[in-house]
Amino acid sequence: MHPHAQFAAEAGEAAASQGKFWPMHDRLLAQQDALTAKDLIRYAAELGLDTDRFTDDLRNHAGQAKIAADVDSADLSGVSGTPTFFINGKRHHGAYDISTLSDAVHTARTRTLISSCGQPRRAS
Repeated sequence: MHPHAQFAAEAGEAAASQGKFWPMHDRLLAQQDALTAKDLIRYAAELGLDTDRFTDDLRNHAGQAKIAADVDSADLSGVSGTPTFFINGKRHHGAYDISTLSDAVHTARTRTLISSCGQPRRAS
């Protein structure tokens, strides 16, 4: 796990509270070697966030409970890293390039369609 993962996750949640989770996510992913408090506050400013509110959220660990719940959920699902993909509720263990994932989705869809054939329709 990245040494600044928790702090970066809290920055993501602080940005989310201002409607900018994905822009912050992308910035953090692109800047994994620069995740100090100064860096995070600079990113928040560059994204147009209220930096005082952002800083307060970081200082108070405002996103910590949500992050802990996400980590617990990941642990229960057997997720130990990112990316991890689930297709129809089942963990995908193969490669995760677009072609392989597309094939896995199409296969899962076909299996679902096949398994639903022959099932009696419910009266409405």
